[in-house]
Amino acid sequence: MMLTRASGVLLHPTSLPGGRLGDEAYRFVDWLASAGQSWWQVLPLGPPDEHHSPYRSTSAFACSAALVADPDAPVSTKELEHFAATQAYWVSDWAAFAGEGAVAAQVRFEREWSALRRYAAERGVRLIGDVPIYVAPASADHHSHPELFHEGDVAGVPPDDLSATGQLWGNPLYDWSALRKTGYRWWVERFRRTFQLVDMARIDHFRGFVAYWAVPAGHVTALHGRWRRGPGRALFDVLREELGELPLIAEDLGVITPAVHRLRDVLGVPGMSVLQFAFGSRADPLGFPEHRVAYPGTHDTDTAVGWWWSQTDELRERVYATARAHDVDTDDPAWLLIGLAFASPARIAVVPAQDLLSLGSEARMNTPGREEGNWRWQLEPGQLDGALASRLRELTAATRR
Repeated sequence: MMLTRASGVLLHPTSLPGGRLGDEAYRFVDWLASAGQSWWQVLPLGPPDEHHSPYRSTSAFACSAALVADPDAPVSTKELEHFAATQAYWVSDWAAFAGEGAVAAQVRFEREWSALRRYAAERGVRLIGDVPIYVAPASADHHSHPELFHEGDVAGVPPDDLSATGQLWGNPLYDWSALRKTGYRWWVERFRRTFQLVDMARIDHFRGFVAYWAVPAGHVTALHGRWRRGPGRALFDVLREELGELPLIAEDLGVITPAVHRLRDVLGVPGMSVLQFAFGSRADPLGFPEHRVAYPGTHDTDTAVGWWWSQTDELRERVYATARAHDVDTDDPAWLLIGLAFASPARIAVVPAQDLLSLGSEARMNTPGREEGNWRWQLEPGQLDGALASRLRELTAATRR
């Protein structure tokens, strides 16, 4: 997959003023276009859990009705029938799970999202979505297709520098043998649905397709899990046969094995380079290849300003030295990292909206391992103004994006 050198902004629709689609979403697209941006990256669009997390959705196919700007808009019988016909694989399961009005809510979302996506495309802005590798426990998918999931183990990651006991996510794990016997139909339909909604998609926890950490159900930590082999290339070969080119971004962060890099590279999928992490190693922070997507930080990290003030003087001087080497001249910590991401060799650079505004840790989107207080940050009306658009447009032009 060949990527054109470009840039964009990460902002979930819940972070728009009011937290919905509608006028504010169109204003944001207009702002992106005026700022010279080519991409709008969002988080997963499914119905979030009780803690507002879009990564523990009640459906891998349905979209969140809470994002709809006009939830009372009429829906015709013809629209319902057309949606049911085009989404036959999953919509009846969702209707049985979510109850009366669930399909009408999906029609409303489809109507609003499709119009917004067309509007964005007309202005040169494309959409990057997000595909969590796992589904939530007791979700519509888990309930409707229990034969596709393992019993006895749940998802997590092993102990690492971030946690001495690992992370226990608790998601059900796939029975990859059972999925293979179906021709990976569930995954084919999931990606088919994904690319009906976005132009490119980030795959969360890409390494889980090579090997994943399985923790015995009932354990309170991830310490006693074990590695199990994932489907590897076989799944993606089927996806390509069914769907054609896969415009994907591999979330390949953390401790990644050579086998994960091999799968990423043989698929021709770009990985992620996060500058907050890059400055934590001895290697050249911008020494990654061009077939990457660069970020100052992500939805799971602190904001650039919050990160900056948690670092040592030595590391901050290293950032300044790297900035000087790449002609990035600013005293604003957030715009230092933004400038370096844009100056990097990565074909695409994406900046969280909070960093454009030079906001501190109070604007952080998510703190992994903490259930409460996440996913709440929102823009104020007019906060992304013309002066900020001009500044970003000038940087975009200067870095040939």
